[in-house]
Amino acid sequence: MKRPLYIAGWGAVTAAGLDSGQTLAAIRANLSAIEVQGFFNLGLSQVVSRIPAHHQLRKTHAAWLINMASRAIGEVLRTGTAGPEATVVLLTPPESFRDHPAYSDIPVSGFLAAVIKATGNRFHPASRAIDGGAAATLGLLDQAVELLERQDVEQILLGGVDSLINDADLLRLSQASRLKGPDNPQGLVPGEAAAFVRLTLEPKGKAAVLASILGVGTALEGDSVLSDRFSQGRAMLGALRDAVTGSGRSEPDINFVVSNGNGERYSGWEMMITHPRFYRTRREILPTAYHAMTIGDIGAAGGALALMLVADSFLNDYAPGPTAICEVASEGGLRAAAVMARMNRD
Repeated sequence: MKRPLYIAGWGAVTAAGLDSGQTLAAIRANLSAIEVQGFFNLGLSQVVSRIPAHHQLRKTHAAWLINMASRAIGEVLRTGTAGPEATVVLLTPPESFRDHPAYSDIPVSGFLAAVIKATGNRFHPASRAIDGGAAATLGLLDQAVELLERQDVEQILLGGVDSLINDADLLRLSQASRLKGPDNPQGLVPGEAAAFVRLTLEPKGKAAVLASILGVGTALEGDSVLSDRFSQGRAMLGALRDAVTGSGRSEPDINFVVSNGNGERYSGWEMMITHPRFYRTRREILPTAYHAMTIGDIGAAGGALALMLVADSFLNDYAPGPTAICEVASEGGLRAAAVMARMNRD
């Protein structure tokens, strides 16, 4: 990144809360929004993290995703004073390879337009949707800097929306023995969420503490969870090294990690190999937060929620230190890391 970005607000809807405040409070309190539900058409009972909602909001999978995304965008937009016309929305929807049932109602190419229409606002024409899952959200940070340098762009709403609680995803995950259950304690818990952060180039307002993003790195893992091989952590290691390069921070400065790791055996193996190769400074412990412990695996929404969790820990003074790094992995193989820092202002 050629210059820092600042997180100036956020919005979310998850199974732990219908806004960002409730969600973050639940994560801080180490609460769980995970429960067992029956999916009789698939013949299975599964632990999931599902948002409680009226069935009218779930008429179709597309309508549900659009509802979640528009709600989170509405919340984050209210945290600033810039109008929608000067606001770019960068959205990461469910990865296209999954053939999410939402795309049966609305094609991938029309998903962003449908979300924007649901908000009732007219956003900047540079708004776009990017394939690639949670890690793609962090991968957009370099583009965010370039967009914010334009005269007609004041802020960016960066985030994602996803739900793994649908027949297609549950069936393929079950067939691959990747779901958490009595016979597979190291499996993932399907979740659903929308999460967005508001990015600016200059800190504004009277807040005494703001969160800054200093560096980002991305890489593509060839041995993804979809392959028949375990990852050796090469892509995540490369992303971590690129994130600290030129950021003004180095590995010894990192005080804690926020990860979208989902508890799956593959994810744990990858991090077990990657961490000793990157975190070389001796530490008694490297504090690590996993939002999946509260709300499960939320797919493409996990990148923005990781950024949000770091920023909230700085603003509410429960961070273990002034420097953090986000480690975000996408199911399709993309890996991303972002260095973040607390910024004190007089």
